[in-house]
Amino acid sequence: WFITDGDGDVQEVKGLGVVGQQPLLRSGEHFEYTSWATLPTPAGTMRGEYFCVTEDAQFFQANIPEFALVMPRTLH
Repeated sequence: WFITDGDGDVQEVKGLGVVGQQPLLRSGEHFEYTSWATLPTPAGTMRGEYFCVTEDAQFFQANIPEFALVMPRTLH
């Protein structure tokens, strides 16, 4: 993950799994989770990717497009 604060400073976060989990998803299944990021500014952005493996050991990357990180009640 790349987390960019409102000043443009970027922090890279790496780790195994999704919030410590490595879910096994079959076709049509989904996985949801909640997480957080600490920013020194009221707003920022986040983007990243998941590295995945199919049951037959094929690797692929799922890109997560940039999305906004905003403190509640700070945008007009």
